[in-house]
Amino acid sequence: MPLQNRVTPSGEIVADPARGLMMGNRGCLHGQGRGLGVSRWRSKLWICCLLDFKGVQRDPMPPGRWTALFFLDEATALAAGHRPCGYCRRRDYVAFREAWRAARWLPRRPLAPELDAVLHRQRTDRSRRKLTHRADIAALPDGVMVRLAGEPGLLIAGRVRPWSFDGYGAPTPPGLSPAGTAGQVEVLTPPSIVAAITAGYRPLVHPSAVAGPPLAGLSPAGAEARVRTHT
Repeated sequence: MPLQNRVTPSGEIVADPARGLMMGNRGCLHGQGRGLGVSRWRSKLWICCLLDFKGVQRDPMPPGRWTALFFLDEATALAAGHRPCGYCRRRDYVAFREAWRAARWLPRRPLAPELDAVLHRQRTDRSRRKLTHRADIAALPDGVMVRLAGEPGLLIAGRVRPWSFDGYGAPTPPGLSPAGTAGQVEVLTPPSIVAAITAGYRPLVHPSAVAGPPLAGLSPAGAEARVRTHT
């Protein structure tokens, strides 16, 4: 029986046998018996971590400490409102802060509490429901997660690959408007993270995101220039 610790792009925590390629946490969300309580976070610090760091073996639900959450990839974690961990992913954390600074024309890189405060306002409302926003798909960078026909998908080269816990499906056919109306789509990735990706942060994506024949107007090498794939 899988634990309830797999995260969707909309931030929901569900049970699924797929482990994913990244992990993270939002504090201790489970109680006795490893079942989740009502709360879906215990702090504003939502991070995205490496599965394997220095060979340390971790209990995914140590009593009273933290609840390990698992994501298909970083693009999924970013859509849910998580950011790179400053400990196990130091290089990515610094790159993310620099892209955030550049996007906002700040005089210095923001500190972790500053990132977390902004992200918390953008990922959930007072009723603890996922916040989304709408944007023209042509203005969005690769690596952003959108919702199309009620289902999440990853934007790559102006086309959407359907998301699942096991990977990404085939992209929308050429010439098909992902939104069906004037190129507008519902964006799951918080606005500040979209801005950081636009400013140069390259999210890690599952290999299935760039699998198959080259996308129209984007060679495999071009895809790698906009996102990074897990190896």
